[in-house]
Amino acid sequence: MLLELRNIQKKFGGVVALRNGDLSVDAGEVHLLLGENGAGKSTLMKIVAGMLQRDSGVMRWQGREVDLRTPASAAAIGVAMVHQESLLAPHLSVAENIFLGREPRSLLGLVNRRRMMEQAARLIEEHRFPLQPEWRVERLSPAGRQLVEICRAICHGSSLLIFDEPTSSLSDAETQEVFRIVRTLRERKMGVIYITHRLEELRAVGDRVTVLRDGETVHAAPLQELTTDEIIHHMVGREVATIYERHSLPPGDELLRVEGLNRKQVLNGISFVLRAGEIVGLAGLVGAGRTELCRALFGIDPVDAGTVRVLGRNARIRSPRDAVKAGLALIPEDRQKNGLAVLLPLAHNVTHAGLDRVSPYGFLDLAAERSLASEYVQRLRIRSESIRQLAGRLSGGNQQKVVIAKWLFRNARVFLFDEPTRGIDVGAKVEVFQLMDELARSGAAILMVSSEMQELLQVADRILVMRHGRIAGELPGRTTQEQIMRYAALGAEDSVQ
Repeated sequence: MLLELRNIQKKFGGVVALRNGDLSVDAGEVHLLLGENGAGKSTLMKIVAGMLQRDSGVMRWQGREVDLRTPASAAAIGVAMVHQESLLAPHLSVAENIFLGREPRSLLGLVNRRRMMEQAARLIEEHRFPLQPEWRVERLSPAGRQLVEICRAICHGSSLLIFDEPTSSLSDAETQEVFRIVRTLRERKMGVIYITHRLEELRAVGDRVTVLRDGETVHAAPLQELTTDEIIHHMVGREVATIYERHSLPPGDELLRVEGLNRKQVLNGISFVLRAGEIVGLAGLVGAGRTELCRALFGIDPVDAGTVRVLGRNARIRSPRDAVKAGLALIPEDRQKNGLAVLLPLAHNVTHAGLDRVSPYGFLDLAAERSLASEYVQRLRIRSESIRQLAGRLSGGNQQKVVIAKWLFRNARVFLFDEPTRGIDVGAKVEVFQLMDELARSGAAILMVSSEMQELLQVADRILVMRHGRIAGELPGRTTQEQIMRYAALGAEDSVQ
């Protein structure tokens, strides 16, 4: 046994990320670590890689208890991690990244570039990687960057390699290359921990499975003893108290029609309709393209093809300004970075999407701004010291309400909610759901992205499921988590077989 974890626990403030993380990995084994978004997989692996420190629990490496407080200490015993988002230095070459911090040196202490290039070339050739030592990393594909990280791990003598969603942004050909590499590492008696949401990948690489749910290990078994349905059940089969129950309305007029929306390697043939009074959920796994769809609709990212009709009119949306003029609103996933001006007062944040209403003759009317902002603060029940309080000092739930208030002030009709309840407590979630319901009842249309399937089941009238940049299928709002997971992980055709 290479690695053994027992009862690993970790909190971030008052939020429990891990309550009972158990895992064991043998040499020459590919161990699959599965679970929904937020189950604690990445947190557990960052503890193993020395990026986070556990609050309690036991970690043993080759039978000896260890305490890995830095990535360097993890690397020293043979643990390396290939992250979902590359941590390479893009301006350096492949060879420089492989040996970064451990460059071969001359007797004078200078970097021996010739020897570094030769060693990198031998390593690349040995593993048949499609790389050249002198290539600049910034020009590589996502798969190429992962190969560089793998080279670095092998070069440093790692015995355990952790892959965190390695294929989430790769093509089919690149995914097959990752599978070949993983199988080669297994043959070399390395241990591999492989985190993935893509259930179709499991049989191609895995030996054993550990499932995390709500920060706790709920099942561990050899892969061959589990069916796909059993794995899905372990991932989503928890009992969840219903915190909100919405009563649907008959859909009204068509407010948004999207046809054939394409963005190279991101979105492929996206088509759907939103009607007044509807809340349509958008489900999918990490890398499915949900946030990318919202960004494209709001004009943040350009599209290559497709048409968008808003309120019955063709809309040429090339920028967020165009989207706002057409009647669209975006409540982004990262509200502090992209939704608020955190260093400006609450009142300014409420009104700055419609400054023409409080700026007659080109000058800001502070009294009008305070009056109108106060109305929206009362209407949305935003709790603050005053309308002069800085937006960044509000609680997460109240910040989210301010973002919604901004678009209500602008009289938007089509709302794109991207992970609207991320980082807010249960009480605030209920209030956000109530606001969304009020918007729908007032005649707005809502597209709601959420990684919390239970939320979609409680709020959405119908659910679109994305997979690999496509709409994999449409389900009624009163479906099951298992059915959503089947569409998200397997696609519509495979899910009915």
